[in-house]
Amino acid sequence: RRYNYPDWGFSMTYQNMGNQFLGENLGLYGHFNFYFLKRQLMFRIGQGIGYAFSPYDKNDNYINNAYGSHLLSSTYLMFNYSKENIIKGLGLSAGFTIIHYSNANVKAPNNSTNTFAFSLGATYLFEHETFPEFIPEGERTKYTEPVKYNFVLRGGVNESDIVNSGRYPFFTFSAFADKRINHKSTLLAGTELFVAKFLEEYIKHQSVAFPESGITGDEDYKRIGLFVGHELRFNKVAFITHLGYYLYYPVEFEGRVYNRLGLKRYFNDRYFAVVNVHSHGAKAEAVEFGIGIRL
Repeated sequence: RRYNYPDWGFSMTYQNMGNQFLGENLGLYGHFNFYFLKRQLMFRIGQGIGYAFSPYDKNDNYINNAYGSHLLSSTYLMFNYSKENIIKGLGLSAGFTIIHYSNANVKAPNNSTNTFAFSLGATYLFEHETFPEFIPEGERTKYTEPVKYNFVLRGGVNESDIVNSGRYPFFTFSAFADKRINHKSTLLAGTELFVAKFLEEYIKHQSVAFPESGITGDEDYKRIGLFVGHELRFNKVAFITHLGYYLYYPVEFEGRVYNRLGLKRYFNDRYFAVVNVHSHGAKAEAVEFGIGIRL
């Protein structure tokens, strides 16, 4: 009721990208629907995996620099306005959707794509004569929690933007404090250490291929960041957003400011798992999978 009775489900997309090199994509998602304006306006956010039928291939499809692999990470946003039961069960709907495909630098190249789609349709309610009345939100109750301390280990594999430079493991160690201020929101701040082997190889490559860049090859590939964030809670699931800044940044790579978007699942009051995209603006560096403890 706090979110105006949201619901969840699963969805699938199929796209002919309208380009012989991009080919066709298939996506499978889990999604949340949120409703506004007495449930006439719906906002949906979906996260899942995509499959590119025609990814980059150095011999057969070298023009496709958007997808370096068959498997992709995909996110879509949908806004849809629906006016139901205008005349004897008939209604109208209209909206637009944004679909993003990227492999989050698991394998280069990874320039990704964004699709903007528009829709117009009609609806019909079979039991329109017994259309339910809107139930308003009930009385809100105050809820807070004391400050908690969190420790998270994230990891995965990724590759730099240099094609065929190789995929390497990475690890991120995070420590932060959080404060839950109500049923919906948790604020947090902390620090983290990034250990990414792909960056070590990138430094070696740049020092040899582009000596004019000033990179000598002896630079440290580790980074240390300071970040703030927010969690939007849905019972045991949370949508996380982080904004960070690298305090220790020995070599230039996509900028000192980074962000993180993802989902967290609490198993109980102490343990949780998380999956998220670590990026610099719209440029993804990696998909991170992690486990953590909250004390």
